[in-house]
Amino acid sequence: MKLILRTVIHAHKVSIANVPVYSCENCSRNEVFPGVKEDLGRLIGRFGSKPEPDRIRFDEVHELAGVLRHLLERKLPLQASEVARRTEERTNELLDLLLVADSLGDEKWKAELKCRLAQLSAQYIA
Repeated sequence: MKLILRTVIHAHKVSIANVPVYSCENCSRNEVFPGVKEDLGRLIGRFGSKPEPDRIRFDEVHELAGVLRHLLERKLPLQASEVARRTEERTNELLDLLLVADSLGDEKWKAELKCRLAQLSAQYIA
């Protein structure tokens, strides 16, 4: 199966673009990447049972999807080594920002950065 970014439609109304999905060209089977599945489920859960039409870019709310989109924009393959390299770069960027947030005493920003760091590490835990 090949890792790609795909649009997921929820309740025929909500379009969630750039969701990491394993896709099989032979059998047309698609499976949400395990490292984002839980976060995608939480996002969909926020819409409730009767969501209003909406369009969301998952790469703007989830760090791993952002890493993958970054690689695709630069025409780099979504291979494990490239994903790991860019994930490490992004982790270092977020850790630098966490130091800044800590020095400013900005607890809200620190919490957001910690959440984003957790999104990157989830792919290794899942």
